[in-house]
Amino acid sequence: MLTTERKRLLLQRLKQEGKIEARQAAAELGISNDTIRRDLRELAAAGKLQRVHGGALPKSEADADLDARKNISAKSKSEVGMAAARLIKPEQVVIIDGGTTALQLVSNLSVDQRNTVITHSPTIAVALSSLPAITVIMIGGVLFRHSMVNVGAAAVEAVSHFHADTFFMGVTGVDVSAGLTTGDFEEAHIKKALSSRAADTVVMASCEKLEVASPYVIMPVDSASAIVLDSGASKGFSKSIRKLGLDVHVSGRS
Repeated sequence: MLTTERKRLLLQRLKQEGKIEARQAAAELGISNDTIRRDLRELAAAGKLQRVHGGALPKSEADADLDARKNISAKSKSEVGMAAARLIKPEQVVIIDGGTTALQLVSNLSVDQRNTVITHSPTIAVALSSLPAITVIMIGGVLFRHSMVNVGAAAVEAVSHFHADTFFMGVTGVDVSAGLTTGDFEEAHIKKALSSRAADTVVMASCEKLEVASPYVIMPVDSASAIVLDSGASKGFSKSIRKLGLDVHVSGRS
């Protein structure tokens, strides 16, 4: 079988099944494990998939920059942001991540809502500036323009001075096996640091982030406390997340 034909079949399998298990695919195609690993490596280099331990998952669309992400799954993000905003109780200290879904959360906060919000995102801080009852604490650091968040050693050190009730985390991939992932190494570290300073971590996951992966692992899925999904999320996915011990909040159903 020609290389191009093998790769076409692998991508077809990924589309149909949502994942590739390398050993199984190699056996079915009658090729060696080394060959299947090479094919997956080349497909990953071409941006067609994300390699993970034991095989591959679809590559997350959410790895695009902030401007591009605004046009991806807008309805889903709106639903997730609205459902996440309802989880914030008066007077709580919350951490809000950067990103387009986090902006939807902020847009659903009431003008008289009283909270302290910690964020490492200039974009989120500006969006919160119109809410006079909310105290905004901004974490500094090196600006990562791709996501408009502050990262780096200074940001991680600053995080150590807080105790928050809830961290509302944005991700680019959620998969039971691959974990919670994002597209940048430094961003993965600041997200993990923020999670460590909150009693609960709530993952906000619009539809394009489910059962896909990005290169950098933030933490295992079961390290979070809850996940917020849109109304179109499959019951099968919700069930698999609940088995890990997370609360699942689905817009319109939670």
